[in-house]
Amino acid sequence: MESIGSPWMWAGFIAFVLAMLALDLGVFHRQAHKVGVKEAGVWSLVWVGCALAFNALLWNSFGSQRGMEFLTGYLIEKALSVDNIFVFVLIFGAFSVPEAYQHRVLFWGILGALVMRAIFVALGAALIASFHWVLYLFGAFLVVTGIKMLLVRGGGFDPRQNPVFRLFQKLLVLVAVELTDLVFAVDSVPAIFAVTKDPFIVFTSNIFAILGLRSLYFLLAGVVDRFHLLKVGLSLVLVFVGLKMLLVEAWKVPVTWSLVIIGLLVGGSIAASLLLPRKAAAPPVSRPEVEAL
Repeated sequence: MESIGSPWMWAGFIAFVLAMLALDLGVFHRQAHKVGVKEAGVWSLVWVGCALAFNALLWNSFGSQRGMEFLTGYLIEKALSVDNIFVFVLIFGAFSVPEAYQHRVLFWGILGALVMRAIFVALGAALIASFHWVLYLFGAFLVVTGIKMLLVRGGGFDPRQNPVFRLFQKLLVLVAVELTDLVFAVDSVPAIFAVTKDPFIVFTSNIFAILGLRSLYFLLAGVVDRFHLLKVGLSLVLVFVGLKMLLVEAWKVPVTWSLVIIGLLVGGSIAASLLLPRKAAAPPVSRPEVEAL
């Protein structure tokens, strides 16, 4: 199926993203300040609204199939981006980043992430177009990654352990944010290729989710620990899309079914987290001292 992305559409979308980023940092966040829940909520609605408006444009211009592909890809990336928030909380806590400067750090971090995602999408699309077997490699990688996340839920990516990280001692926090996105991009970009092979849809759905990541962080940072079962849902999402890639020749899952299954996995894990809250760790039992004889 031919890509819907003409040069004018690519140029228009990139111009829109750059304009929104300039408006964000140059007008609304010119002065460093703490981002409150209300402001984060408003910006989250703005980014989600932009994504849905773009989805409606694709739906009306290119049909329901392409519209559903974008919506499913956006949902996958939006769900997987929540995992970034867990790590951002750890990074800002470890380096004691003041709340007033967290937005600016995330802005430059996500600007770099946009470039990395574009490179990942271009490479992925070129590989799949030239070597069809790469699709199965992506699928196997996602299945293994999902199973690993499911079995090792207590762990997490620590960017400070990466040897490249030590080379940039003056930019510790920003490098940590960039490395975090680089690791998560390895999972999320192949996952969207399970839904569509159109690089324009892969790129735009990915970028819209990333653009809303900063506001989502400030909206959920204080309560993200309550979603302790979310990683289970995200792990199962990766396993599902990986199997979808591996079985594409034998059993092609309709995009609508993919959207429903992914929504149930993510929504179910969030609901289960709220219905089954994590038990607080019991305090250590103090042993009475033995009196000397």
